Amino acid sequence: MNAVTGEVPQKTCFVVMGFGEKTDFQTQRLLDLDKTYRIIIKPAVDKAGLKCIRADDVTHSGSIDVVMYDLLLSADVVVADLSTSNANAIYELGVRHALRPATTIIIAESQFKYPFDLTHIVIRPYTHLGKGIDAEDGAKMCDALADAIKTLAAAPQTDSPVYTFLSNLAPPARKQAILASAQAATAKVVQAATAAMEEKPSSPSKAAEVADDLANSTLLEAARAARAADQFVVAKALLQKLKERRPNDAYVIQQLALVTYKSKQPSVDAALFEAQDTLRQLDPENSSDAETLGLWGAIHKRLWEVKAERKYLDESLRAYERGFYIRNDSYTGINYAFLLNVRASVDAPTKRADAIADHVMAARVRQRVVERCEAALAKGIFDDDGKPDLAETFWANATLIEGYVGMGDEAKSAATLAAAKQLQPESWMVQTMQDQLTRLRTLLAQQAELVRF
Repeated sequence: MNAVTGEVPQKTCFVVMGFGEKTDFQTQRLLDLDKTYRIIIKPAVDKAGLKCIRADDVTHSGSIDVVMYDLLLSADVVVADLSTSNANAIYELGVRHALRPATTIIIAESQFKYPFDLTHIVIRPYTHLGKGIDAEDGAKMCDALADAIKTLAAAPQTDSPVYTFLSNLAPPARKQAILASAQAATAKVVQAATAAMEEKPSSPSKAAEVADDLANSTLLEAARAARAADQFVVAKALLQKLKERRPNDAYVIQQLALVTYKSKQPSVDAALFEAQDTLRQLDPENSSDAETLGLWGAIHKRLWEVKAERKYLDESLRAYERGFYIRNDSYTGINYAFLLNVRASVDAPTKRADAIADHVMAARVRQRVVERCEAALAKGIFDDDGKPDLAETFWANATLIEGYVGMGDEAKSAATLAAAKQLQPESWMVQTMQDQLTRLRTLLAQQAELVRF
């Protein structure tokens, strides 16, 4: 939205294709690609309400490559016409697929010969008569393309094979993203602080209180922005500063522990032990706080994976079990179920009965967690201000995805995954989810024999 006018900027569609008359080397036909653009593509984009841009429409100084790569990244929709097997168009399509997971539409003349690596990609055909296009066929394709553009622009679906097959991949972000997010957060805090100052006559104590709140809020929002960009070391430094100002704030301590172990600095082991020490301030061994228990469980789960010492597995299980049974918390519950499967695999060779009991208990816990998450998502998850909480909604979906995988329902898992990705979660969140899903599928495959009697 334009901060001055309040207007929402028009979405853009970048068109990737050859220009003028080109010979299709596979059929030796001469096709007028400019007619495809004028009769089908541009009218379709206009009808869908987007701004249509082709490389020859761009006024620029310097290299056109800068503009072209920028549009391949930033355009809301890309339409790529691969007719005549144009090498530039195919290359630019590959760049788009690498940069953006969704909103790329591919079209080609009906006699286009698919290269092997494109056989699994949807390519919408249209008919060319050589130098001309039949008016009726052109109008029909134009309408279909307009509908596709409108649908994808409103509700993006993953169509890039890069992000389809590398499902734990996160799209790249510009370097300015962290700074812009921090600046926006700061501006929001300044506005709130100014409003607070104007509510009552100013006084030295009131001014000091507002200034303190402003500094704390700015540090917190900047740390969140750094975390969202996977800059965990930066986030840790900001939260350490905030902890100096608010040494007993449970939320700050929890967030500091999180980014500390995520930073993996100066080493994975050292980061985990430092996070463990940070969280001890909240007495996690006796706490009933779900967030504290979840983090304590996560730290020790990771220590188990790194050190392979049973004491870490047992401590993680105890934390997740408490969070699930005391707080009925879905996050600790799904991890409790996962670690029950882990323990079942560890114990299977020597304690078969215990392993079977853990496997069955994991299934029961998972069923309860799924029911809880389905109910929560149906109702909607909101923050303290009554706004949709996107992060918590993502974690509820991630928990549900894992629950469905554990129950053997891969179809529901895939459908929920598509919905979760629309929330644009932080990349580390997606990576955490995908890593656990991979390990869970391996565990369940290993335990298939265990429960056969």
